[in-house]
Amino acid sequence: MEILRVSNLTKIYGKDTTKVVALDNVSFSVEKGEFVAIVGASGSGKSTLLHLIGGVDRPTSGKVFIDSKNIFDFDDDKLAIFRRRQIGLIYQFYNLIPILNVEENITLPLALDNREIDKEKIDNILKVLGLQNRRNHLPNELSGGQEQRTSIGRALITNPALILADEPTGNLDSKASDEIVALLKKSNIELNQTIIMITHNLEIAKLADRIIKIEDGKIVQEENS
Repeated sequence: MEILRVSNLTKIYGKDTTKVVALDNVSFSVEKGEFVAIVGASGSGKSTLLHLIGGVDRPTSGKVFIDSKNIFDFDDDKLAIFRRRQIGLIYQFYNLIPILNVEENITLPLALDNREIDKEKIDNILKVLGLQNRRNHLPNELSGGQEQRTSIGRALITNPALILADEPTGNLDSKASDEIVALLKKSNIELNQTIIMITHNLEIAKLADRIIKIEDGKIVQEENS
């Protein structure tokens, strides 16, 4: 079942002599439960693409359908709510709230949405992430890998339609990187979680089901890994 369809997506910054085409008429689709890696050099447009899929930015033209809904039909307020409920975002630099502990950071999307927190579910997520003994720790009491695991928990807690991971291992050493990718793969297999991951690391990309390569804002290659 198709969970994501990107249709003729274009993003242009500036105009005339300062015009930059960050994305140029990009189209592809993703099936539910698929793990897709998007690769490309710095400046290729891969992060711009991820931000548009996540509704963090709006395109110059084109459409993004998530679960058959064109997300750019929503006004900014409705788009923010949709993003909070249906899209889990994982960034390179964690973006944890420093005054909240691990459990509070993970459940923040539910708190912002005034939704009840399922204690059994948070216990299970903490167990899967290996953070049971860190649930009451603040971010500054965690290692980089533990911080990133916390951000993965925050992305998983709402059962989103998509998880979007932007260079999730870019700020970690090789051991922690392997752990994070293994966790993403585990959530993909065991929870049937759809994941789109940006990475410059081709070895990490090979763990995905499919690799999409972008150059100069265009898809130049797609292959099953």
